[in-house]
Order: sequence, then C-alpha cells, then structure tokens
Amino acid sequence: MSGTEEKSELRRLLRARRRELRATAFPAAEQVVEVYASQARPPPKIAAFYVRCGGELDSKPLSVWFARQGVLICLPVVAAPERPLIFREITGVLEPDTLGLPAPPPHAKAVEPDLIFVPLLGFDRTGARLGQGGGYYDRTLAARRASGPPARAIGLAYAAQEVPRIPTDAFDQRLDGVLTEREYLDFKGVP
Repeated sequence: MSGTEEKSELRRLLRARRRELRATAFPAAEQVVEVYASQARPPPKIAAFYVRCGGELDSKPLSVWFARQGVLICLPVVAAPERPLIFREITGVLEPDTLGLPAPPPHAKAVEPDLIFVPLLGFDRTGARLGQGGGYYDRTLAARRASGPPARAIGLAYAAQEVPRIPTDAFDQRLDGVLTEREYLDFKGVP
C-alpha cells in the first residue's frame, strides 16, 4: 500500500472514530480547557482557533477562556486554493471563505498568531498529524517556520484520536504539541 493509499484508509477509519466521539463532545471541550489551564505556560499574544466542523473537537470553550486571559483571538481563512492560510481577527459575523468554511470577512484585520490550534483526524506521539488532506495547515506551518518567528502549533483532539503511527511525507509538518481532554503532549525535542 502506498503512503497516499495508507493515509486515505486511515482518514476513513479516523473519520468514523471521530463520529463516534460526538457523544462526548461537550465534556471533552470543557476538559480541554482544564488541562490547558493546568499548564504553567505564559499566554500568547494572539491565538488562532478554528470553527468546528465534521466532528472536530470544539475549540470554542478554549477560545473563550483565552479571550478572558486577554489574548486576541483569530480564525483561519482560506483565501485561495493551495496557498497558506491567512488569519483574521474575529470582528463579528463570519462569512464563508473560498472553501465555504466560516471565517472573518475580508475587511477584518489580518494578524500573525503566535499560537495556532490545529484541527485533526489523528495524531501519534511523534507529533505527526493527519488532517483532512487539503494541506492548508501544512503549507501554513511550513511558511511560518521558514520565515520565522514560527507560531507554536498545537493539535486539538480527543484522546481516542491517537494512533500508533501516522504515515508522513516530506511536506507534512509536525505539531509542537497535542491537547486532549486527558493531557497535554509536548513534542518539542521528539524526533
């Protein structure tokens, strides 16, 4: 099985697993806040979240907690196919971006987050992440890491989304950490 076929099959399995986790969505999203708050980390200036879709762990409770800490909150915007994401400050009503995902409108201020919470289908303990397959977060993280200073990239996931191994290609970007309802996994220094 090729790497592409292996990823496709793993995406299929992990989407099914994530659908099963919907029953625990609310408590898990609240527990993520507790796990993060227990970390002795200085708050970022600007944090990027995402609008939940397709069974993803809801990032809203965590974004509300960050906003209460005085952190500026932004959301990703797909402005063009196969380009890195841009991030815009939340100013009110969201509008569909190029992919039809809810995003701040074009007049909202573009910002550079120093912390990006990344949705995912699956992750492993090396920091490898399996996303939806569009490559938007990989392109974004690669561009930010090449131009510096890079933003920390933390996956938000249910603990049950962990798998023993995520197949990776040269363009796949590893996460700096993963935050689940059970724990924070720090991958800095993990090969």
